[in-house]
Amino acid sequence: FFPRVFHPQIFPSLHILYFTTTLARLYCFDSSQFCNITIHNTMDLRQSVSNQTDVSLGIAKHVLLKEAKDSNLVFSPLSIHVVLSLIASGSKGPTLDQLLSFLKSKTNDDLNTFSSELVALVFADGTLSGGPKLSFANGVWIDQSLPFKPSFKHIVDTVYKAASNHVDFQTKAVEVINEVNLWAERETNGLVKEVLPSGSVDSTSRLIFANALYFKGAWNEKFDASATKDHDFHLLNGSSVQVPFMASKKKQVIKAFDNFKVLGLPYKQGEDRRQFSMYFFLPDAKNGLPALVEKVGSESGFLDRHLPFEQVEVGDFRIPRFKISFGFEASKVLKELGLVLPFSKEGLTEMVDSPVGQNLYVSSIFHKSFIEVNEEGTEAAAASAGVIKLRGLLPTDKIDFVADHPFLFLIREDMTG
Repeated sequence: FFPRVFHPQIFPSLHILYFTTTLARLYCFDSSQFCNITIHNTMDLRQSVSNQTDVSLGIAKHVLLKEAKDSNLVFSPLSIHVVLSLIASGSKGPTLDQLLSFLKSKTNDDLNTFSSELVALVFADGTLSGGPKLSFANGVWIDQSLPFKPSFKHIVDTVYKAASNHVDFQTKAVEVINEVNLWAERETNGLVKEVLPSGSVDSTSRLIFANALYFKGAWNEKFDASATKDHDFHLLNGSSVQVPFMASKKKQVIKAFDNFKVLGLPYKQGEDRRQFSMYFFLPDAKNGLPALVEKVGSESGFLDRHLPFEQVEVGDFRIPRFKISFGFEASKVLKELGLVLPFSKEGLTEMVDSPVGQNLYVSSIFHKSFIEVNEEGTEAAAASAGVIKLRGLLPTDKIDFVADHPFLFLIREDMTG
């Protein structure tokens, strides 16, 4: 992980932690929303989703092109959004203004309303209704010497539904790391076993915020495992490796655009009207992923304008079966994108009811993700969003979709974008 911004002897540090078992790509991001709400709230949610999508894809582009140029990456930008929203709730002055600008939100109330809707509606477990298994959990660990400000504690409890834990950072930092890692393992169904690395928490730490998301969905049309065969997967460096590819001759939801194709694979739907799908963005060129990621992350509304909606006949149809784990420390990425004040020594004054609050700063933001995609479906975490539509190139014959080179994928709830 990247070192602190300031010397720990001078300022107490606010360790920000987020982790997921996430859905993403051999380069990725994700999304999910719920529709069983009033039209008025749906429109508010859609606007918030649109803003959050732009933020998420901008972060994702930077991470994909800077942090994992030559490796597989799973990444949940929604996790960052949730954690930064919580930090904003405990901030004021220029730090708060910069957070709101970065998150494309006018007020803290807007951020909190969006987060509350996500927790209450989007991430409701769909298992009982026959849909995907979803869980969303937040946790806060605060030094036992510090009381929360009542206003901040109210937001932690009611908006983010976070479990609060008082711990002894000053003499039992190692025990705190173990406690948080056990929490992460439990909340992610055992997929994330160590999100906080050794030494990431010490006697200067005062707060940890943790966010865990979990998703497990079965394909609406499962793949025949007997049809899975090994084929070459072509890497960006020009080499290739043998990986198992799932295949099908059934009609698929695919659309061709200039220089790339998009595949939509729906998950089994429950009774609550939510419809989750995984979308694969496959560049035509084997080395075309960086250019595609640049477009996705730079053009507002790109995601929703480039989604397929109709089934087509397929010719050669193959996608890889894969399992990926990835972790990184995100503060460097955020600072390179212009979010610097939360990592300085002032502005996080609305969290604790103590003079210590004048010297808190964000020390680290850890992220760890996992995804498995196989013939049955997907197990991972979900985050991110999208909106609207655009005309693509209509195929006139059977269409091939062979994902044998780097691609991007995401999970989306289609009713609300």
